[in-house]
Amino acid sequence: MPVDVTAKQRAFQTTALAALGRFRLRLARNDDLRRRALRPVSHHTACAGQTHRCPIRIPHVTWLRAFEAAARHSSFSDAAAELFLTPAAVSQQIRLLEQHLGVQLFRRLPRGVALTDVGQAYALPIRKSFSEMQDATEGLFTIRSKRKVRVRASISYATLILAPRLKDFHDLHPEIEIELSTAVWSDRMDDETIDLDIRYGTGHWEDRDIWQLSQEFALLVCHPDHAHRFGGKDKIHDILAAGTVPILGSEVEWARYSDHFDLSFGTPPIWLKADSSLVALQTISAGFGTALIHESFARPFLERGSLVSLLSHRLPIKQSYFLVAREGFGDYHDVDALRKWIIETTAPAT
Repeated sequence: MPVDVTAKQRAFQTTALAALGRFRLRLARNDDLRRRALRPVSHHTACAGQTHRCPIRIPHVTWLRAFEAAARHSSFSDAAAELFLTPAAVSQQIRLLEQHLGVQLFRRLPRGVALTDVGQAYALPIRKSFSEMQDATEGLFTIRSKRKVRVRASISYATLILAPRLKDFHDLHPEIEIELSTAVWSDRMDDETIDLDIRYGTGHWEDRDIWQLSQEFALLVCHPDHAHRFGGKDKIHDILAAGTVPILGSEVEWARYSDHFDLSFGTPPIWLKADSSLVALQTISAGFGTALIHESFARPFLERGSLVSLLSHRLPIKQSYFLVAREGFGDYHDVDALRKWIIETTAPAT
């Protein structure tokens, strides 16, 4: 029976088929290569004596699969377990690949293996190719089920900014399933299974498409009862002397705040260090301590009245939040739809 395919699904089919076509061309092996697979010849040996540039044939796909798994695990044994092969078989396939390319991809160590510089450079596009083929296959042949878009962000951004807004996206795109994962240090994310990362930093990441989501400012905030306990917001030095809740990695911002606005409080006494803005906000909203928090994170607490801003000063922060995607992921309708929505919903006005 014919499959009822929507316009969006037909568009995705077209994109997925085009992607599959590119990958078939990339990984296709002609009859001559199949014969040569049984007796691999070094590219450099085959080209010996030739003065012109000698094109290299695409390696056997099974060699590439073994290489990708071994590179990802840094282990022939773990790659073998994943591929249901013996370690000797994986080692043989990688040796054939190295002979075919004429380079060493792994250093054989007393305990395990490690990629050479060439191996590291080769591993990224190979991993990307297999990942894109998997996405294209799932997108085309699971057309009746929901597409899953994987998003990752810092725990503070995910909890305070993104999650409260996601129902609006679901209302617009009920056919798209989102998998949201969190981490404390979002700038350390590097996982090819993630479609969209929301990272905090300067915006410089290689081999990525990047969009700025925010221009951050920091506010000095505490619970209203805490401010009242020390005589009100005018008693800023007394309030800070009672104890602050700095965020790991952002301790220097306190001195910057003091110097920027000529407040002369330097680095005040620390009561508790928190590993995220979320922990700091939950701590001080319980009634004790002062924190220097991104305005976008503090806003819902200020609107509810559970926190107050001690001063009107807004300290510009050098780093910002960025939406980061692997290059070429704009080809996928569902990922691109969520990307555009996040930018429209959270990016600063221009």
